[in-house]
Amino acid sequence: QVVESGGGLVQPGGSLRLSCVASGRTLEYYGIGWFRQAPGKEREEISCISSKTNEGRTYYADSVKGRFTISRDSDKDTVYLQMDNVKPEDTGAYYCALVWSGDYCQGLAYEHWGQGTQVTVSS
Repeated sequence: QVVESGGGLVQPGGSLRLSCVASGRTLEYYGIGWFRQAPGKEREEISCISSKTNEGRTYYADSVKGRFTISRDSDKDTVYLQMDNVKPEDTGAYYCALVWSGDYCQGLAYEHWGQGTQVTVSS
């Protein structure tokens, strides 16, 4: 089971940190992706971190590059998405997903999905 947490209401320019955990799985062996679905839009991959096999290479969509940071804490078996300088257009449901792969994480067919956590950016 994949579980996201950390969503909420944040003002523009503020910060938020999302967390992703998965019961029964060691995340460092998985590619981990963060996806966002804004109201009325399709779900998009905004960031991912490759497995240990792929040296943890990361990807960021242009829309979040320089503002969001994905990281992995192996001791806590948790993946984080640090969101800084958030904008109203960052509003949406954020999903964490896993894929068992040693390939670069971007564009893979993610297999295990969480239920999502809502992020609302508004003043």
